[in-house]
Amino acid sequence: RPMRHGFEESPFNPVPPVVWALVLPVAVGELAFGLGAAGILGGADGIGLRGRLLEFAAYPPGMVLRMWQWGQIVWDQLYRVASYPFVHYGLTHAAFVAVFTLALGKVLSDSFRPWAVVALFFGCAMGAAVVYTGAAALLPAIRFEPLVGGYPPVYGFVGAFTFLLWTRLGQTGGKRLRAFSLIGMLLAFQLTFGLVFGAAGMAWLAEIAGFVLGFGLSFVLVPGGPARVRQALRQR
Repeated sequence: RPMRHGFEESPFNPVPPVVWALVLPVAVGELAFGLGAAGILGGADGIGLRGRLLEFAAYPPGMVLRMWQWGQIVWDQLYRVASYPFVHYGLTHAAFVAVFTLALGKVLSDSFRPWAVVALFFGCAMGAAVVYTGAAALLPAIRFEPLVGGYPPVYGFVGAFTFLLWTRLGQTGGKRLRAFSLIGMLLAFQLTFGLVFGAAGMAWLAEIAGFVLGFGLSFVLVPGGPARVRQALRQR
C-alpha cells in the first residue's frame, strides 16, 4: 500500500555531520577513559589516562605569559588553544558540553554553512583563550587555572544563537533584549552552582568571552553577513 506523502519522513531533524564531528573527539575520549579506568585499555596505566591527556591538551595561560616574558614562542605548544575543548574533567562535564554542542549546533546549522559552524567553534575557543590569557596578565595576583573543556565554544554557540534571535526580533519589531534571556539564565545557573559547590574559578571569563565572540563573529559568518557589514560601513 502506498505511503502518504510526508509520512515516510522522520519526525526528527538529523544532526548535521559537521556537528557530530565536533562531538566525536569528546565521545571517543570518554570511551577511552572509561575503558582505561576499567583496566581494559592500557592495563594499569589506563587508570591515569584522563590525567595524562588533560596535561597534554589543557591550555595554561601561564605558559603563554612565560613565552611573552622570555620573548620566545614555543610553536609546538600552541596547538593547546584548539585542543582544550575536547578533554574534560569527568563524564558529567563532557556530557553537558556534548549535549549543548549537539542541540545548539543543530539549530545553528539551519542558518550557518558547515564551514561557518566549524569556524565559529574554533574561533570562539581560540579567541576565548586569548582573552583569558590577557585577563591573567592583568590580574597576576589571581590564580588562573588551565582551560579545560568545551564550555567557551559552547558559549560561542549560545552567542550565535542569541544573534539569530536578536536579528529575528529586530525584523519582527520585538524587544531585542529578550534575545539575551538564555545567556542570562546560564550565567545565573553557573553563579549559583559556583557559590553552592565552590567551583567558580576564573574560567567563566573565557566563557563570557566565548559568548561575545560568538555573537560578534555571527555578523560575518552568517550567509550574506560580510556584504551587510560592508554596506553598513559605507553608510557610515
